[in-house]
Amino acid sequence: MKKDLNFWAKLPKPILALAPMCGVTDLPFRLMSHKYGADVVYTEMIMIQALAYKGKKTLQLAKLAKQERPVVLQLSGNDPELFYKAAKIVSEEIKPSGIDINLGCPAKKVAGHGSGIALLRDLDKTRKIIEATIKGANGLPVSIKTRTQITDKSASGGGKITTSLELLDKIKDLPIAAVMIHGRSYEAPWIAEVDYQYIREARKHYKGIILANGGIYEPEIAGKALKISHADGLGIAHGVYGRPWIFNQIKDYLKTKKYTKPTWPEIRKIAIEHAKLSYKYKGEHGLIELRKQLLWYVKGLPNATDLRSKLVRLKTLKEIIETLKKIK
Repeated sequence: MKKDLNFWAKLPKPILALAPMCGVTDLPFRLMSHKYGADVVYTEMIMIQALAYKGKKTLQLAKLAKQERPVVLQLSGNDPELFYKAAKIVSEEIKPSGIDINLGCPAKKVAGHGSGIALLRDLDKTRKIIEATIKGANGLPVSIKTRTQITDKSASGGGKITTSLELLDKIKDLPIAAVMIHGRSYEAPWIAEVDYQYIREARKHYKGIILANGGIYEPEIAGKALKISHADGLGIAHGVYGRPWIFNQIKDYLKTKKYTKPTWPEIRKIAIEHAKLSYKYKGEHGLIELRKQLLWYVKGLPNATDLRSKLVRLKTLKEIIETLKKIK
């Protein structure tokens, strides 16, 4: 695959991106999202330690397909040297459309080890990580994903708050291709109201492409997020659970203020298509991983509780197709 050196600049605005999510945005999910309207998709978070040493499972996780381009591979870790090595491998061997640096994950197993959003506590180190990644990327566009802020509650930190606006000021001279900002802090990762006004403020600190992220579950919210944030696009995460068509719905809504909701027969067809892709690219193990996503597809059906107990036990593609076809 050749490099899409300027793909960000070529995307239609507002850009609709499938945001990176661990255990969700695998290859089949990304293909489904592209088919139903995503302009760019992000991979799951890839740990630089495993990638730098070419771990077999990690290389499989980083596997890409030509038809999902443009696709951005997200890296996570906290060591500048390993970021350089990982980015070099990505550039030379995996060859996505771009590389993203995870500066926003609030999960304890990530932030607790000094990665993700925890990197905001050390802006000097974060800048070194970005510089190393750009160097290793060898021309591939490098983007970042972050949150609004984090508080250092350690004894030495004294409750100091560091914002991503400070980060943008710190790296304003670096060639960052795009910034995705989740409008919530580390301390309130999911429950607080998303601060789209904060994302709008980021425009004063960064002149490139900004994507607003967080809380976008319906096309109406997408319209609100764009209006308030003045962002160049949106990163859709939990709103796409069991609804890869949400990208096309948002596009329709932004043009006409109207959109259609799929019927169950249409949803079933999409779910089966997703299952077939999971089996094609990941085998029977992919179908096991797909179970939670099948639950998302049937959410809201009258007998969803009974259906969930059946769907979590399915093991083969034939079982999945037959079970879904029996649902009226």
